[in-house]
Amino acid sequence: MTKAIHKVPINMRADEDLRNLIDQAAAISSKDRTSFILETMRRESENIILDQRLFKLDEEAFSQLDELISVPISSNPALTKLLSSKSPWEE
Repeated sequence: MTKAIHKVPINMRADEDLRNLIDQAAAISSKDRTSFILETMRRESENIILDQRLFKLDEEAFSQLDELISVPISSNPALTKLLSSKSPWEE
């Protein structure tokens, strides 16, 4: 069974130069403006999310990373002081 698609509006304003740039890129891609914007934003959104979650490493790089994160953390008084201090907006 396929998931029902519920379409919702996305409203935005752009200056004329940006709209023209988008239209030019959409035309080159043989897409209408809406399809171009949605496909581009989906791809970029997925990339941003994947950049936070996915690391692709070969075996050697993975071994190096594993070795680095296995080393116990050494004392860092400056970092300890920073993390225990109030943020400027909290003062």
